[in-house]
Amino acid sequence: MDLVEVGPNPDMPVCKILDYGKMRFEAQKKKAANKKRQKTQDIKEIKMRPNIDTHDYLVKTKAMTKFFERGDKVKVTIRFRGREMAHMDRGMDLLSRVKEDFTEITKVEFEPKTEGRLMTMVLAPK
Repeated sequence: MDLVEVGPNPDMPVCKILDYGKMRFEAQKKKAANKKRQKTQDIKEIKMRPNIDTHDYLVKTKAMTKFFERGDKVKVTIRFRGREMAHMDRGMDLLSRVKEDFTEITKVEFEPKTEGRLMTMVLAPK
C-alpha cells in the first residue's frame, strides 16, 4: 500500500492509502475506454469530371450519402483536363447541383474554389 495524493489542492491536499500500481492501471484502462468511444470524423474524397453522366453522378451521390450517414465529411473534387479548362462554369454548375441535392442533410463547410486544374468543395453532415 502507498500514500497517494489524490487532490493536489494548495490549501489542503487530499491523500489516500491505496495500491498505486492498481490506480495507474485503472486510470490507463479508463483512458483507453474513452479513446475507444471517441468518434473521429474522416474526410472522404469524391472525384468527378465536369461532363459526368447521370448514372455515374447517381453512383457518386449514393456513396456520398453513405459517408454522411457514417458522420464523415466529404470533399468533392472536380478535375479539369485539356480543353475542359475553358468550361469552368460546367464544374461550378455540377458543384451547385451537389450542394442542392444534399441541402437537407449537409452544410457547406468550404465553398467551391478553384486551384489550378481542380475545383473543390467540402460538405459536412448537419
